[in-house]
Amino acid sequence: MDLGIRGKKALVCAASKGLGLGCAAALAEAGVDLVMNARGAEALEAAAADLRARFGVSITTVAADITSEAGRAEVLAAAGPVDILVTNAGGPPPGVWSDWTRDDFIKALDANMLTPIALMTALLPGMIDRGWGRVVNITSQSVKAPIPQLGLSNAARTGLTGYVAGTARQVAQHGVNINNLLPGIHDTARAEALDSGVSKSQGVSMEEARKQRQATIPTRHYGAQGDFGAACAFLCSQQAKFIVGQNLLVDGGATNATI
Repeated sequence: MDLGIRGKKALVCAASKGLGLGCAAALAEAGVDLVMNARGAEALEAAAADLRARFGVSITTVAADITSEAGRAEVLAAAGPVDILVTNAGGPPPGVWSDWTRDDFIKALDANMLTPIALMTALLPGMIDRGWGRVVNITSQSVKAPIPQLGLSNAARTGLTGYVAGTARQVAQHGVNINNLLPGIHDTARAEALDSGVSKSQGVSMEEARKQRQATIPTRHYGAQGDFGAACAFLCSQQAKFIVGQNLLVDGGATNATI
């Protein structure tokens, strides 16, 4: 399918690896020029070089912490006007409710709620002026069904979801669509870290920890970053113009819900 977005420009955050890289690759394959951001310059440059070689698109890289005010300013200055925004940031660490302090919650909110909101605040006006735009926020399946040990993430990402629910319906009349992608367990460094936590807490091998978590997914396997990226690219497509303010689960059926 031709997604109809060749020649558009996208800013993709946390794009050097994992789900962010999957989204960047799918957009590049669709002919979208990229501004790729991540904290680590080496991995970011390697990822960008690979996508340039494979898809021949223009790519600007900005190594900066998107969750900081200075980092956002640097990224936005380098990006200029963009047609597509993909927000993404690593989730806060797992833990127990009794261990979390106010500072822990502030860090989670800054990374997973307030940073995407700040990026939308900066970039939505230009999209509205041009009469076209797409925003995809990478959140989590936990906004549909909370994950007990990820209380910091549950709280911050659910807050972002509430913000998007209202904002998406305000800007849709201008041809700007905002939606959220809710990943379940994908085969990324984040999954490996969570598997390691299970391994240590239960005293089992990493292989056994992985098998335990795979058993909770109806497909019985972790997701692939390329498939996740394809879902992101579709939400950015011309064909997705009637999809507004939605929360699309990409979790292999793991979230047990009727609606």
